[in-house]
Amino acid sequence: MFDIRLDEIPLPASERDLDTLVSWLIDTLCLHRRRGESTADGGRFSPIHRILKDHLIPNPTIGINSKDLSDEMALTPAAIHHHLTRLTSGGLVSSSGGNSWRLHHLCGGDLLKAVDTMSQRSKLIQKQRMEYIEQAWQRGNDIIMEMELAPDPMPALNLRVKEWSPISSSECELSRFMADFGLLGERPGKEISPDSISVKLFEMLLNSGPPISIDEAAKSLAAPKPRIGRILERFRATGLVERIARTDRLATALWSAMNTQYLRRGEDWMLKRGGFERLDAPNSIFKKLKKGNLTAEFVKSEFKQIPAQEQMLLLNLLGGRLALGYRLVGDSPQSTIRKSQENLDRILQRIRRVATIIEQS
Repeated sequence: MFDIRLDEIPLPASERDLDTLVSWLIDTLCLHRRRGESTADGGRFSPIHRILKDHLIPNPTIGINSKDLSDEMALTPAAIHHHLTRLTSGGLVSSSGGNSWRLHHLCGGDLLKAVDTMSQRSKLIQKQRMEYIEQAWQRGNDIIMEMELAPDPMPALNLRVKEWSPISSSECELSRFMADFGLLGERPGKEISPDSISVKLFEMLLNSGPPISIDEAAKSLAAPKPRIGRILERFRATGLVERIARTDRLATALWSAMNTQYLRRGEDWMLKRGGFERLDAPNSIFKKLKKGNLTAEFVKSEFKQIPAQEQMLLLNLLGGRLALGYRLVGDSPQSTIRKSQENLDRILQRIRRVATIIEQS
């Protein structure tokens, strides 16, 4: 079964060190799990590194078997088979029948062809699996807020592309989709249950146009805020979810900050250091503050003509904070699918570039 994980890692600084290039390829394809601090050798003497660098890459047309590798590397055939299985499920390595042991070799006879084969299969499988987004999409037309700010930069992507498989009794179609795209982490465990917090949270994103804040999700799902935050950040790492400022709460945040700073520091501080003179804030705000009847609705109406970026600057000068929200990327299922395909293609292009350099080396 085709199953590949991809980490978005910057291209290696050195293009001449073969060990560095192979290590980058292994890390990007998540071919081994690193625990704790990096080893002193940088993983260059790991079994998977030696299999690629010393056998498959320099001898792409010569098949190797688990028995010969285990004798040379002083490992059990089962350990060698484990690493070759990961290479095979990732689409880089194929096997054929030998006299007694199966022979393993790079697909197509060289690394570049193997990477191209893997890339084509990844794109095709992702395209087929992402059709589910069109079926599950329930968001309304109120996706864009009145004052839209650019979303936060995406974190380094962590993608998974897995071939379709039948659904077990402990799963549902949505939870299986999430597991196969890495939305449930490397080892989903109980999170693959249809009643898990992760699945319910993703259902909220599929059904909500406006961004969902952590406190809203925690209240709706009766779950701890830290756990909701970790799940949403895991969603962001797949590139399907973005984090954006809740500008629909901007008036409320400004109202709260104005009242707090006026009571603490007074009118003079707010005019000079609080940014009111700099941004030409309406005098009606101070009149309401002095009378103690300033409301969030009045702040929203008075600041309607001021751009959202300047309102954010005023909020920062007043020491206030604006809540962040999470939502699916794109304003339609087609745009979400397109963005996901672009993310996958970007990582695959990096892999092909490094494979080309390795071939030339």
